[in-house]
Amino acid sequence: MTTTTEPTGVPIVDADPFDPETLLDPYPLHERLREAGPVAFLPKYQHYAYARYEQVQAALADWETYSSAAGVGLQDPRDPGYFRTPGLLLEHDPPDHTKFRKVFAPVLAAPAVRKLRTESAATAAQLVDSVVRKGSVDIVRDLAQVFPLQVLPDAVGLPVPGREHLISFGELVFNGFGPQNDLFTRALERSGPARDWVAACMRRENLSDTGMGATIYASADAGVITHDEAGTLVRNFLSAGIDTTVSAISGALYLLATNPDQWARLRADPSLARAAFEEAVRLVSPVQQFVRSSTREVEVDGAVIPPGSRFLIFHSAANRDPRQWAEPDRFDIGRRPAGHVGFGTGIHACLGQVIARLEGELILSALVERVERIELTGQSRWHLNNSVRSLASLPVHLHPAAQEPGEHHAG
Repeated sequence: MTTTTEPTGVPIVDADPFDPETLLDPYPLHERLREAGPVAFLPKYQHYAYARYEQVQAALADWETYSSAAGVGLQDPRDPGYFRTPGLLLEHDPPDHTKFRKVFAPVLAAPAVRKLRTESAATAAQLVDSVVRKGSVDIVRDLAQVFPLQVLPDAVGLPVPGREHLISFGELVFNGFGPQNDLFTRALERSGPARDWVAACMRRENLSDTGMGATIYASADAGVITHDEAGTLVRNFLSAGIDTTVSAISGALYLLATNPDQWARLRADPSLARAAFEEAVRLVSPVQQFVRSSTREVEVDGAVIPPGSRFLIFHSAANRDPRQWAEPDRFDIGRRPAGHVGFGTGIHACLGQVIARLEGELILSALVERVERIELTGQSRWHLNNSVRSLASLPVHLHPAAQEPGEHHAG
């Protein structure tokens, strides 16, 4: 069990990062934390805070000092009565983490990803064709949420009916990384059907024989992991791979819609689709913050912080740190945002980031080929969640691109 003592020589920032107003607009607090110093202290939760890029990147890369084993949220999932068991990847350190991570080597190997790209490109084209035909759409509801619910579940081998439960399930998981506030309580109250559906789908008999889920269970057949662990890994993969991708795609669409010069730039050079998505991940940072627990005494800017201290690691604040990025709040698809921590870094970096990047690039490529202009037709609305920053609604009208004679989009 980890504890945090009152700090000596550490700036105190009396603020609540999980206050609803802050969740809707976290950037003023992030700036306060960065300007307070390399480390700050949040008395409401008795956690230290890293918000500058240098400290965030270093902490995420150093699992031996900043452990995930006591959970990556405010509560320790090992505590009796907690609503879930610890994740086998996100909340385990080596050697267990190494064993579980290796199970995904064939799942995410280059041949599997190439196959997924081919299959998903057709899906993206068909989906974008359908929303372009409608013209006026909510691009979050009709595109950003739909595509991830097709790609990853198809790849894992889930049944089609009931996939909408993955949104509610992820909502609970990511709210659970914060305090037990109203957001968490409401998500828990609504989650019964979603939890039952996911519990059924993680069982081998409900997965296809050829998907990523079957590959994970093959590791259990080989004795690398147990069959119970295989089911849990399927669940962990699903719980982390939908909401964050919806956030990244919806964030990219929002940034392109509100920065028409960057959309025109992408239209002029569609090869920038991957770079545009990467820059959007930097700016939006789907997971705003995670927690780590120190295993030893650490010294930061002259302050000595004892072992067993808890740290809130602000990915989003690091990704907008002016010490690391020129004009950090500007969306620039020509920027090279290499090193951003939107997907984390180190051994606990997002396992499914290769799939998220694939999905983002495919959607933007399909859109830029078919859409000349994205016109905002209503007010965008951000979704409240303790950990994931994501849009709830983005009403737009998609103006179709003129087709060359003889050109026809599949759909």
